[in-house]
Amino acid sequence: MDQPLLSSLLKGHRRGSCLDSVFRLPGPKEDGDGGGFVDDDRWGTVAVSAIRILTCFLAMLATTLAWAVVLLLMLPWPYERIRQGNLYGHVTGRLMLWILGNPIKIEGSEFSDTRAIFICNHASPIDIFLVMWLTPIGTVGIAKKEIIWYPLLGQLYVLANHLRIDRSNPTAAIESLKEAARAVMDNNLSLIIFPEGTRSRSGRLLPFKKGFIRIALQTRLPIVPMILTGTHSAWRKGSLRVRPAPITVKYLPPMATSDWRSENMNEYVELIQALYVKHLPDCQKPLTSDVS
Repeated sequence: MDQPLLSSLLKGHRRGSCLDSVFRLPGPKEDGDGGGFVDDDRWGTVAVSAIRILTCFLAMLATTLAWAVVLLLMLPWPYERIRQGNLYGHVTGRLMLWILGNPIKIEGSEFSDTRAIFICNHASPIDIFLVMWLTPIGTVGIAKKEIIWYPLLGQLYVLANHLRIDRSNPTAAIESLKEAARAVMDNNLSLIIFPEGTRSRSGRLLPFKKGFIRIALQTRLPIVPMILTGTHSAWRKGSLRVRPAPITVKYLPPMATSDWRSENMNEYVELIQALYVKHLPDCQKPLTSDVS
């Protein structure tokens, strides 16, 4: 690999400009109103979707096996494995998105270069690829401990020394979050987390858990919201059909947490969830019963 390309890959999501020349994403397919996309359910289109998903799996298998060898050689250096895992995510996530073919627009990318707690809503498998691609080098993920059973991604996630939490009971979960915060601080890392704690089936925003606030209170890192729109239309939960829906990733400015107090935890959760409600389209806003 030539030096300019390697240098570009190591600069967070801005390496996308380097990979664009190879993995260029197509423009959006507009409907008659110019604001949506053409959802074509003919057998030929469905077949193409199936081929795209199969190609994604085979491509991920290849990159995962290659990086697994690298990470096994790096077993004595656990936190260097996190950074190598980020590089795997940049290449693999970008490749998956190119194969799927959805047009992607990124806003506020200047806010992605800070050390922070990155949070984003979660409604589609595509969200995982976006997070892999866009989070900067030196960012550790945090997920439920059962992620190890997810094919390919789960095993590499653990091998790359990303963090897992035990959600079997509240006490164990809180202790896991404290350990995660200590790892972030001791190793000068950023963090990426889905504050809803699970994937939304409808695409509508779910209530936020308090875990990311607990980590912010312990680390005092700023919080950078990443708002994902359109992914729930592009690839719905439980579906094997990928649609050409346009996707937007919007970073909001970092929110300082240096003066936050633990007794106001519920207020901070409500404040940040309100930001998401403000910026999400109507079809992704929570129903009244979801936020009560």
